[in-house]
Amino acid sequence: MRQKVYIETSIPSFYYEDRSDASAIARREWTHQWWNNYRDAYELVSSTAVIEELENGEYAKQSDCLSLLDEIPLLVIVKPEVNEIVASYIKNKLMPNEPTGDALHLALASYHKCDFLLTWNCKHLANANKFQHIKRINSLLGLFVPNLVTPLELLGEQNDE
Repeated sequence: MRQKVYIETSIPSFYYEDRSDASAIARREWTHQWWNNYRDAYELVSSTAVIEELENGEYAKQSDCLSLLDEIPLLVIVKPEVNEIVASYIKNKLMPNEPTGDALHLALASYHKCDFLLTWNCKHLANANKFQHIKRINSLLGLFVPNLVTPLELLGEQNDE
């Protein structure tokens, strides 16, 4: 059984990143490496929340970012439980007070028992300093705790034979 990976908004954004600073180039390259060489080893999911974020505003590679997710099943936010989880994250100061952002992505990945939440958001999600707090709150809520990782952390995860 393949492990389930929730694709957060920053992944398609960095896949098509066009900034030329060294850190943006590195994140784009690592995203390409993972997407092109390792994603097939996993069961990928995303969400309607990611699509809505990508549709927000107008930017050069918007249609490319959206099309990257064309073949990926989308988790739909219909369950009141997910909204309760988001409210709990915000109440416990686990995530910023933005119910359609990071808290929603974490709630969806947790509720749907994703093994990984793949992101470049290292401030609120893939942040080792926050992980124990996330783990504690999810445990109190009786939720699965996904691994919060960047594409770099999943590179070479599979045996390269």
